[in-house]
Amino acid sequence: MGAAASAGIKAGIDEMKEPELAKLLSSLPADSRAKLASALAPQRQAAFVFIKPHANLPKVQELVKAKFAEAGITIESEGEIDGPTIDENKFIDQHYYAIASKATMKKPAELNVPKDKFSEFFKEDWDTVVKEERAFNALDAKAPLGLSDEELLKLWDATNESAGTRKKFGGGFYCGMILEKDGKKYYTFNAFFMQMRSKFVEKGKSIHYYSVNWDPAVLAWKDFRGAVLGPTDPASAPVGALRRTLYDTWEALGLAAAPNTGDNGVHASASPFEGFAERTNWLKTTCTTDVFGKDLVAAGIPEAVLKEWSVDPQVDVGDGKKASLFDQLEDLDLGACKEKLVELYKLKSA
Repeated sequence: MGAAASAGIKAGIDEMKEPELAKLLSSLPADSRAKLASALAPQRQAAFVFIKPHANLPKVQELVKAKFAEAGITIESEGEIDGPTIDENKFIDQHYYAIASKATMKKPAELNVPKDKFSEFFKEDWDTVVKEERAFNALDAKAPLGLSDEELLKLWDATNESAGTRKKFGGGFYCGMILEKDGKKYYTFNAFFMQMRSKFVEKGKSIHYYSVNWDPAVLAWKDFRGAVLGPTDPASAPVGALRRTLYDTWEALGLAAAPNTGDNGVHASASPFEGFAERTNWLKTTCTTDVFGKDLVAAGIPEAVLKEWSVDPQVDVGDGKKASLFDQLEDLDLGACKEKLVELYKLKSA
């Protein structure tokens, strides 16, 4: 049901007297009453937010809650997820899927390595490398090669394109020849992710998450990210934004160092759809239980497509062009985000 239709029905119901309304509702089947209630309920923007491990301290949690209250943001649920749990469930790998899928989640043989580019650059056949088990994802490379996390990162950092030891195959898709012994070359992918990952999965580390919602008429999504959260670089965030406050008062809050672009204190969903994707990852919600997921299924987008889209694939955006799904939705409010997703699904189905 569209927003205009819902508004029209609501206006008609508002004019009814209580006995008439009760008679109407009692005449409807239970599932229809539920659908009507859902359609008439005021829709709210819903995001997933977490305090990053380097900033997960009691004073920061208090700061985040105070900022949410000030902005009219309701905390629906909150909790703590520790490093070993994040590691075991690969929560952070799914969160950064585009990068992590090459580093930790897929085996080299499963990756779409362009064989011609590989052989041209590294001067050997990709199929032979796979057959001889000389390529590893970054998570698997340590044990067979006898490397620690630090040693792997050091070897990765020493690779570069000009030396013929690192090749970029696409966005967030890097291959490095990290070791050569006994005349054989050994390769891995996106090993830089391991340093990012370690900040979340080490014992003693944790995130504190918040599943939040708010009235879109009161707070636009772009203002939620720009004024409440602040841009990626905390030093350039507006005064009063969470990331800027963390940057300005890090010592008083108990942080070990000033926040920077990578360790900027707090993460938040960039759109209503990212909020949906992040809740299905971190909180294990589904399309049938998530507030926005249910809305998208009702709009005609199959659950299988929503699952596929949750890892930010390249999608058809018209005129034969493809682009990041998440980029198409960034900072859109609830209604506009839903309309854009329906539009993209029509292009996909055409």
